[in-house]
Amino acid sequence: MHNRLHIRPARSYGTARHRAVANCNAGLALAAVAAGLLWRADFMPLPPWLSNNGGDALWALMVFLGFGFLLPRASTLNLALLAVAFSWGVEFSQLYHAPWIDAIRATLPGRLVLGNCFNWPDLAAYAVGVSIGALVEWRR
Repeated sequence: MHNRLHIRPARSYGTARHRAVANCNAGLALAAVAAGLLWRADFMPLPPWLSNNGGDALWALMVFLGFGFLLPRASTLNLALLAVAFSWGVEFSQLYHAPWIDAIRATLPGRLVLGNCFNWPDLAAYAVGVSIGALVEWRR
């Protein structure tokens, strides 16, 4: 008979999240969408740089949380890298203009998902949003 003491190691950045946390990520992603829409609303008196960059950070946070829901076994680090790569990919895709994609970007859903104008500072805002999500998840 083996008498082994099973000690559960502290959560590290390389471990997968529990399914309940992944399900919570779906609700938090929806909350991030709502907060981002409110953030960009005209009735919130925010400085322009905070209005623009905060909304972008919330968008990237939503991407991180969404990937956390879709990929519950992925590590926090892998999710963060995936979310930054996805967010930056969407931003760089704004350099491409063709009638078909510009038509999609002309719609509200297309503009919210794909954006419409490349902006270098958005890359930093995305990294901040993903970093906030990853740090909160690591602290859980």
